[in-house]
Amino acid sequence: MSARNSQANKAAARERLRLERERQAKKDKVRRQVVVGVSAVAVLAIAGGIGYAVVQANKPTQWEAAKDAKNVTAPQNTTGENGTTVVIGKSTAKKTLELYEDSRCPVCASFEQAVGETLKKDVDAGKYKVRYVGATFIDNATRGEGSKNALSALGAALNVSQEAFLQYKAALYSAKFHPEENDDKFAKDSYLLEVADSVTALKGNEQFRKNVEDGTFDAWAMKMSASFDESGVKGTPTLKMDGKAVTAAGSENAPMTVAEYTAAVEKALKG
Repeated sequence: MSARNSQANKAAARERLRLERERQAKKDKVRRQVVVGVSAVAVLAIAGGIGYAVVQANKPTQWEAAKDAKNVTAPQNTTGENGTTVVIGKSTAKKTLELYEDSRCPVCASFEQAVGETLKKDVDAGKYKVRYVGATFIDNATRGEGSKNALSALGAALNVSQEAFLQYKAALYSAKFHPEENDDKFAKDSYLLEVADSVTALKGNEQFRKNVEDGTFDAWAMKMSASFDESGVKGTPTLKMDGKAVTAAGSENAPMTVAEYTAAVEKALKG
């Protein structure tokens, strides 16, 4: 091979190497641009996701929105501001027994199971009226929703009739249906509707079902709960007549037997 050919071959090889390096450099540049672009999109997506999550986290919950609602749909058979006055009984009855309860309260369930029938007989007989005030403080203690949801469902029952309300309240507190305090069963509409099937006026009642599932009376329930909070009552069940606590003799607690209840109410009626 001549020296000239050898030099030419070397020059050609160097040129091919240069061209290859240029092509590789272009590929690397394109690759870097793609990576940067994808990374930027990923960062934006992550930022957007975080932003969305923050917005969602700061959105009021269903119950917070209900609490702040300006327009409140009150059930029928109620009076007062936002329909939070629920008084049941004959208009001729001179005295009113105030009954403060939380649907998840196990002591309220025991009270209803022991005394509820006697209370209803007295009201039906016109001995006194009863004013119901619903609470939701157990939800606050357990971070649940059952007290609020059950109170809203009680509003749906009250919208049907006062009798349906009393029967449904008794069913919720019954040994068959009332859950343990830490079991938030009442948070489920399906369970509230199952309990309602034991009440003749509510079983198969499509409007009642719709009101429960749609949360028609959620805002009313929150206003009712606020009425309880403003009352100064600290626990449930609490009974009052003429502003004075109705308690078992020698106790600061609600009467938990028929005998205790009858004696306490008779004393309160005499003033």
